[in-house]
Amino acid sequence: MANKGIKYGLTAVFNSASEIYSAAAKVRDAGYTTWECYTPIPVHGLDAQMYGLDDKGFPVRSKVPRFTLVGGITGFFTGMLIVWYMNSYDYPLIIGGKPFFSPIFPFPVFYELTILFAAFGTLFGMFFLNRLPRHNHPVFEHPKFGRTGDDKFMIVVEVEDPKFDDDETADFLKKIGGKSVSLIREPEEF
Repeated sequence: MANKGIKYGLTAVFNSASEIYSAAAKVRDAGYTTWECYTPIPVHGLDAQMYGLDDKGFPVRSKVPRFTLVGGITGFFTGMLIVWYMNSYDYPLIIGGKPFFSPIFPFPVFYELTILFAAFGTLFGMFFLNRLPRHNHPVFEHPKFGRTGDDKFMIVVEVEDPKFDDDETADFLKKIGGKSVSLIREPEEF
């Protein structure tokens, strides 16, 4: 049963937070881009080790705020469009000589829609970037994955990585201190 399925990636197990911290920098520096670290505790600075620094020296940020921005802008313009349409076409009503549309009086509508759509953008952006919902991940089937919730640390380099090669990646993971380097397979679908 272990040999069936599609290859997902290679795993390497580490014994301490300092080992995985230095190994993450080596994996990043080697040019791997599609990989992940699994730890039983939060390791301060591990994300900066994994993703490095941008050209200005700041840690690489998540792409989720881009979805938030698009959602917020969409909500703002949706709120303005709704008020403009209802006051100019759907139910035009002149009150005290005021214009049909002004960007001032629909403030509660476009403010609330900006917040709502930004929240939806954040939620759906996070789901999209994390490839959710995925009820069972192939890494969960690894025999030592349960230990990453207790006292072991693990790096998984995925097959989708452009630099991935079965033998070279396995040798590299052993060279940087990984123990129990093994292959993970996705279960075949019916």
